[in-house]
Amino acid sequence: MILMILKRLLWMVPTLFLVSILTFIIIQAPPGDYLTSYISALQETGDTVSSEQAEALRAKYDLDQPGYKQYIYWMFGRKDAHEKWVKKGVIRGDYGMSFEWNKPVKKLIGERIILTVTLSVLTLLLTWAIAIPVGIYSAMRQYSVGDYIFTTITFLGVATPNFLLALILLYISYTFFGISPGGLFSAKYLSAPWSIGRFFDLVSHLWAPILIVGLANAASTIRVMRGNLLDELQKPYVKAAVARGLPFWRVVWKYPVRMAINPIISTVGWVLPGIISGAAVTEMVLGLPSTGPLLLQSLMNQDMYLAGTLIMMMSVLTVIGTLISDILLYVLDPRIRTGNAQ
Repeated sequence: MILMILKRLLWMVPTLFLVSILTFIIIQAPPGDYLTSYISALQETGDTVSSEQAEALRAKYDLDQPGYKQYIYWMFGRKDAHEKWVKKGVIRGDYGMSFEWNKPVKKLIGERIILTVTLSVLTLLLTWAIAIPVGIYSAMRQYSVGDYIFTTITFLGVATPNFLLALILLYISYTFFGISPGGLFSAKYLSAPWSIGRFFDLVSHLWAPILIVGLANAASTIRVMRGNLLDELQKPYVKAAVARGLPFWRVVWKYPVRMAINPIISTVGWVLPGIISGAAVTEMVLGLPSTGPLLLQSLMNQDMYLAGTLIMMMSVLTVIGTLISDILLYVLDPRIRTGNAQ
């Protein structure tokens, strides 16, 4: 197992390096760049930008350089004529400046990442807390009234987009209760420093996005858990254990449930990057200050340093999540341990 972990860690380096190259190429693939769009937008409003100003902006953000040099400057940094670091590069913790926000990318992401991680982790816990017990119950009581009810609800949940649930919740909350669940803070705490009051204000607003995204994700996870457990319950080892007189529920919890939960554990590699990307459209509908809308907006505006950094963070979380899921599967599934031992 230790050898497997070391091999995965070594492979992360070339994998992330290739991802960074592909990310940079794809972001720059559309014609033009951020400054081209920005200048065109200014001209539409009647403002003018001189050619000198445009060239100065291009030089400031290295947009006057070829694409490969822009990548090298972003990833490895560059020095000025006096051998002083103008930009240290991603490998030294300098992710560049956001064109649109005119802020360091590190600061811009740092303002949102804590809220995003909190929201994503709580949503994941709610999803698993609902999906695993309901999936087990539905499989154990196949074709019962409860199974039909949960099956109908999960089909509706899978078919309904998250952003539509958000719109419905906004309408019901505002129409019948006179409150808006949008955002994560009230107006008076929006720009206020952290305090006990701001913390409780955040808690009072967290329930809406957690409930919407958590329930929607739980619907598909219930289907996975139910289907896998039904498949395990039909296998000979379960029938043989029950025939020997072992309590049925003990057999189910000790073996089939552990096997059926494997596909859910294996998706940790997809869940972790979701911390960054999130449910972007739903977060935009609810007005959440998270990294999902920030990523979508940066891609639309070709804000390459901001978009590239967010995608690289997602890539890092993907390879880490894949490693974590492999370790968990190794620990929980004796079949994998036996296969590795052989």
